[in-house]
Amino acid sequence: MSVSLSLAGKVAIVTGGSRGIGEAIARCFVEQGANVVVASRKEEGVRGVADKLNGLRAGSTVPVAAHTGKEAECKALVATAIAKLGKVDILINNAGTNPHFGPLLDVDMPAWDKTFEVNLKGYFWMAREVALHLRARDEKRGAIVNVASIAGVLGAPLQGVYGMTKAAVISMTKTLAYELGASSIRVNAIAPGMVDTRLAAAITSNDVLISDINKRTALGRVAQPDEIAGAALYLASDASSFTTGEVLVVDGGLQIT
Repeated sequence: MSVSLSLAGKVAIVTGGSRGIGEAIARCFVEQGANVVVASRKEEGVRGVADKLNGLRAGSTVPVAAHTGKEAECKALVATAIAKLGKVDILINNAGTNPHFGPLLDVDMPAWDKTFEVNLKGYFWMAREVALHLRARDEKRGAIVNVASIAGVLGAPLQGVYGMTKAAVISMTKTLAYELGASSIRVNAIAPGMVDTRLAAAITSNDVLISDINKRTALGRVAQPDEIAGAALYLASDASSFTTGEVLVVDGGLQIT
Protein backbone atom coordinates (compact mmCIF):
# COMPACT_ATOMS: atom_id res chain seq x y z
CA MET A 1 0.00 0.00 0.00
CA SER A 2 1.41 3.38 -1.00
CA VAL A 3 1.43 6.22 1.50
CA SER A 4 -0.68 9.18 0.44
CA LEU A 5 -1.53 12.53 1.95
CA SER A 6 -4.05 13.23 -0.81
CA LEU A 7 -7.60 14.05 0.24
CA ALA A 8 -9.03 13.86 -3.28
CA GLY A 9 -12.67 12.82 -3.19
CA LYS A 10 -12.99 13.52 0.54
CA VAL A 11 -15.38 15.93 2.24
CA ALA A 12 -14.29 17.64 5.45
CA ILE A 13 -15.94 19.89 8.01
CA VAL A 14 -13.62 22.37 9.72
CA THR A 15 -15.11 24.20 12.69
CA GLY A 16 -13.61 27.47 13.80
CA GLY A 17 -12.57 27.84 10.19
CA SER A 18 -12.81 31.59 9.74
CA ARG A 19 -9.27 32.35 10.91
CA GLY A 20 -6.13 31.00 12.55
CA ILE A 21 -5.58 27.27 12.74
CA GLY A 22 -8.98 26.43 11.26
CA GLU A 23 -8.46 28.59 8.19
CA ALA A 24 -4.98 27.13 7.68
CA ILE A 25 -6.34 23.57 7.89
CA ALA A 26 -9.16 24.35 5.47
CA ARG A 27 -6.72 25.81 2.94
CA CYS A 28 -4.37 22.84 3.30
CA PHE A 29 -7.24 20.40 2.74
CA VAL A 30 -8.45 22.23 -0.36
CA GLU A 31 -4.91 22.18 -1.73
CA GLN A 32 -4.84 18.42 -1.16
CA GLY A 33 -8.08 17.88 -3.11
CA ALA A 34 -10.80 17.84 -0.45
CA ASN A 35 -14.07 19.70 -0.55
CA VAL A 36 -14.52 21.58 2.69
CA VAL A 37 -17.35 22.99 4.76
CA VAL A 38 -15.91 25.93 6.69
CA ALA A 39 -17.91 26.71 9.81
CA SER A 40 -17.78 29.50 12.36
CA ARG A 41 -20.25 31.69 14.21
CA LYS A 42 -20.14 34.73 11.95
CA GLU A 43 -21.40 34.61 8.38
CA GLU A 44 -18.97 37.21 7.07
CA GLY A 45 -15.99 35.32 8.44
CA VAL A 46 -16.75 32.00 6.79
CA ARG A 47 -17.81 33.65 3.54
CA GLY A 48 -14.51 35.49 3.35
CA VAL A 49 -12.52 32.28 3.78
CA ALA A 50 -14.75 30.39 1.33
CA ASP A 51 -14.27 33.10 -1.29
CA LYS A 52 -10.47 32.80 -0.97
CA LEU A 53 -10.49 29.01 -1.12
CA ASN A 54 -12.93 28.85 -4.01
CA GLY A 55 -10.44 31.10 -5.79
CA LEU A 56 -7.90 28.30 -5.42
CA ARG A 57 -10.34 25.67 -6.67
CA ALA A 58 -13.83 26.62 -7.76
CA GLY A 59 -16.62 24.91 -5.83
CA SER A 60 -14.27 23.46 -3.24
CA THR A 61 -15.57 25.29 -0.19
CA VAL A 62 -18.99 25.80 1.37
CA PRO A 63 -19.39 28.41 4.15
CA VAL A 64 -21.82 27.65 6.98
CA ALA A 65 -22.44 29.95 9.94
CA ALA A 66 -22.89 27.79 13.05
CA HIS A 67 -22.36 28.16 16.79
CA THR A 68 -20.96 24.81 17.85
CA GLY A 69 -21.65 25.61 21.48
CA LYS A 70 -25.29 24.84 20.67
CA GLU A 71 -26.34 21.24 20.06
CA ALA A 72 -29.05 22.06 17.52
CA GLU A 73 -26.60 24.06 15.41
CA CYS A 74 -24.09 21.18 15.44
CA LYS A 75 -26.77 18.84 14.11
CA ALA A 76 -27.80 21.38 11.47
CA LEU A 77 -24.17 21.92 10.41
CA VAL A 78 -23.58 18.24 9.72
CA ALA A 79 -26.93 17.92 7.96
CA THR A 80 -26.10 20.92 5.76
CA ALA A 81 -22.70 19.47 4.85
CA ILE A 82 -24.31 16.20 3.78
CA ALA A 83 -27.05 17.98 1.84
CA LYS A 84 -24.61 20.23 -0.03
CA LEU A 85 -21.66 17.87 -0.58
CA GLY A 86 -23.26 14.44 -0.30
CA LYS A 87 -21.29 13.08 2.66
CA VAL A 88 -18.75 13.82 5.37
CA ASP A 89 -15.48 11.86 5.59
CA ILE A 90 -13.46 14.06 7.92
CA LEU A 91 -14.27 16.23 10.92
CA ILE A 92 -11.82 18.77 12.28
CA ASN A 93 -13.06 19.94 15.67
CA ASN A 94 -11.26 23.23 16.04
CA ALA A 95 -13.71 25.89 17.27
CA GLY A 96 -12.54 27.23 20.60
CA THR A 97 -12.93 29.97 23.15
CA ASN A 98 -11.01 31.16 26.21
CA PRO A 99 -12.90 34.01 27.86
CA HIS A 100 -11.12 33.78 31.22
CA PHE A 101 -7.44 34.68 31.45
CA GLY A 102 -6.28 34.76 35.04
CA PRO A 103 -6.08 32.68 38.21
CA LEU A 104 -8.39 29.69 38.22
CA LEU A 105 -9.99 30.62 41.53
CA ASP A 106 -11.11 33.94 40.05
CA VAL A 107 -13.18 32.46 37.21
CA ASP A 108 -16.87 33.32 37.06
CA MET A 109 -19.38 30.64 36.15
CA PRO A 110 -20.65 32.21 32.89
CA ALA A 111 -17.08 32.13 31.52
CA TRP A 112 -16.66 28.55 32.81
CA ASP A 113 -19.90 27.44 31.16
CA LYS A 114 -19.13 29.12 27.84
CA THR A 115 -15.69 27.49 27.69
CA PHE A 116 -17.08 24.02 28.34
CA GLU A 117 -19.98 24.49 25.90
CA VAL A 118 -17.75 25.40 22.95
CA ASN A 119 -14.52 23.54 23.70
CA LEU A 120 -15.96 20.27 24.99
CA LYS A 121 -19.69 19.88 24.45
CA GLY A 122 -19.41 21.23 20.91
CA TYR A 123 -16.63 18.79 20.09
CA PHE A 124 -18.73 15.92 21.39
CA TRP A 125 -21.88 16.98 19.57
CA MET A 126 -20.02 17.35 16.28
CA ALA A 127 -18.18 14.04 16.71
CA ARG A 128 -21.41 12.24 17.54
CA GLU A 129 -23.25 13.54 14.47
CA VAL A 130 -20.39 12.74 12.10
CA ALA A 131 -19.85 9.29 13.64
CA LEU A 132 -23.53 8.43 13.29
CA HIS A 133 -23.39 9.50 9.64
CA LEU A 134 -20.28 7.42 9.00
CA ARG A 135 -21.73 4.36 10.69
CA ALA A 136 -24.91 4.58 8.62
CA ARG A 137 -23.28 4.64 5.21
CA ASP A 138 -21.78 1.74 3.24
CA GLU A 139 -18.23 3.10 3.39
CA LYS A 140 -17.88 3.64 7.11
CA ARG A 141 -14.24 4.75 7.08
CA GLY A 142 -13.64 8.24 8.34
CA ALA A 143 -11.42 10.44 10.51
CA ILE A 144 -12.15 12.77 13.39
CA VAL A 145 -9.38 15.12 14.50
CA ASN A 146 -9.81 17.12 17.69
CA VAL A 147 -7.65 20.18 18.12
CA ALA A 148 -6.73 20.07 21.80
CA SER A 149 -3.78 21.95 23.32
CA ILE A 150 -0.57 21.50 25.23
CA ALA A 151 -2.61 23.16 28.00
CA GLY A 152 -4.52 19.91 28.25
CA VAL A 153 -1.31 17.91 28.75
CA LEU A 154 0.61 20.19 31.13
CA GLY A 155 -0.60 22.53 33.83
CA ALA A 156 -2.28 25.65 32.46
CA PRO A 157 -1.51 28.66 34.69
CA LEU A 158 -3.84 31.58 33.92
CA GLN A 159 -5.76 29.33 31.51
CA GLY A 160 -7.13 26.80 33.97
CA VAL A 161 -10.64 26.33 32.59
CA TYR A 162 -9.38 26.24 29.01
CA GLY A 163 -6.81 23.64 30.04
CA MET A 164 -9.47 21.50 31.71
CA THR A 165 -11.58 21.44 28.57
CA LYS A 166 -8.59 20.43 26.48
CA ALA A 167 -7.65 17.65 28.91
CA ALA A 168 -11.23 16.42 28.65
CA VAL A 169 -11.03 16.56 24.85
CA ILE A 170 -7.97 14.31 24.99
CA SER A 171 -9.82 11.84 27.21
CA MET A 172 -12.84 11.92 24.90
CA THR A 173 -10.57 11.34 21.90
CA LYS A 174 -9.17 8.14 23.41
CA THR A 175 -12.58 6.79 24.42
CA LEU A 176 -14.18 7.50 21.05
CA ALA A 177 -11.20 5.97 19.26
CA TYR A 178 -11.75 2.72 21.15
CA GLU A 179 -15.52 2.71 20.74
CA LEU A 180 -15.51 3.65 17.04
CA GLY A 181 -12.54 1.54 15.97
CA ALA A 182 -14.72 -1.40 14.94
CA SER A 183 -16.47 0.94 12.50
CA SER A 184 -13.11 1.97 10.98
CA ILE A 185 -13.57 5.50 12.27
CA ARG A 186 -10.27 6.89 13.52
CA VAL A 187 -10.22 9.55 16.24
CA ASN A 188 -7.06 11.46 17.09
CA ALA A 189 -6.07 14.77 18.65
CA ILE A 190 -3.50 17.47 18.04
CA ALA A 191 -2.02 19.32 21.01
CA PRO A 192 -0.47 22.53 19.69
CA GLY A 193 1.87 24.59 21.78
CA MET A 194 1.82 28.36 21.49
CA VAL A 195 0.45 29.46 18.10
CA ASP A 196 0.20 33.00 16.79
CA THR A 197 -3.59 33.32 16.71
CA ARG A 198 -6.20 35.72 18.06
CA LEU A 199 -7.14 33.15 20.73
CA ALA A 200 -3.59 33.25 22.10
CA ALA A 201 -3.21 37.03 21.86
CA ALA A 202 -3.37 37.56 25.64
CA ILE A 203 -0.09 35.64 25.86
CA THR A 204 1.62 36.39 22.55
CA SER A 205 1.11 40.14 23.02
CA ASN A 206 2.61 40.06 26.53
CA ASP A 207 6.39 40.45 26.22
CA VAL A 208 7.11 38.91 29.62
CA LEU A 209 4.90 35.85 29.15
CA ILE A 210 5.94 35.09 25.59
CA SER A 211 9.62 35.56 26.39
CA ASP A 212 9.34 33.00 29.18
CA ILE A 213 7.53 30.50 26.91
CA ASN A 214 10.05 30.96 24.09
CA LYS A 215 12.93 30.36 26.49
CA ARG A 216 11.36 27.04 27.49
CA THR A 217 10.63 26.01 23.88
CA ALA A 218 13.38 24.15 22.04
CA LEU A 219 12.73 26.00 18.78
CA GLY A 220 12.62 29.30 20.65
CA ARG A 221 9.50 30.72 19.01
CA VAL A 222 5.75 30.42 18.60
CA ALA A 223 4.16 28.49 15.73
CA GLN A 224 2.27 29.86 12.77
CA PRO A 225 -1.15 28.32 12.00
CA ASP A 226 0.15 26.64 8.83
CA GLU A 227 2.54 24.63 10.99
CA ILE A 228 -0.42 22.93 12.69
CA ALA A 229 -2.22 22.21 9.41
CA GLY A 230 0.33 19.58 8.41
CA ALA A 231 -0.44 17.55 11.53
CA ALA A 232 -4.17 17.73 10.75
CA LEU A 233 -3.50 16.59 7.18
CA TYR A 234 -1.54 13.57 8.37
CA LEU A 235 -4.24 12.50 10.84
CA ALA A 236 -7.06 13.06 8.34
CA SER A 237 -5.39 11.24 5.46
CA ASP A 238 -4.77 7.57 4.72
CA ALA A 239 -1.12 8.12 5.67
CA SER A 240 -2.28 7.61 9.26
CA SER A 241 -4.59 4.67 8.49
CA PHE A 242 -3.32 2.66 11.49
CA THR A 243 -3.26 5.58 13.91
CA THR A 244 -6.12 6.15 16.34
CA GLY A 245 -6.51 7.34 19.90
CA GLU A 246 -3.26 9.30 19.72
CA VAL A 247 -2.36 12.84 20.74
CA LEU A 248 0.11 14.44 18.34
CA VAL A 249 1.94 17.16 20.26
CA VAL A 250 3.11 20.03 18.04
CA ASP A 251 4.75 22.36 20.51
CA GLY A 252 8.21 23.21 19.17
CA GLY A 253 9.80 21.17 21.95
CA LEU A 254 8.12 22.86 24.92
CA GLN A 255 7.56 19.56 26.75
CA ILE A 256 11.17 18.40 26.47
CA THR A 257 12.80 21.38 28.15
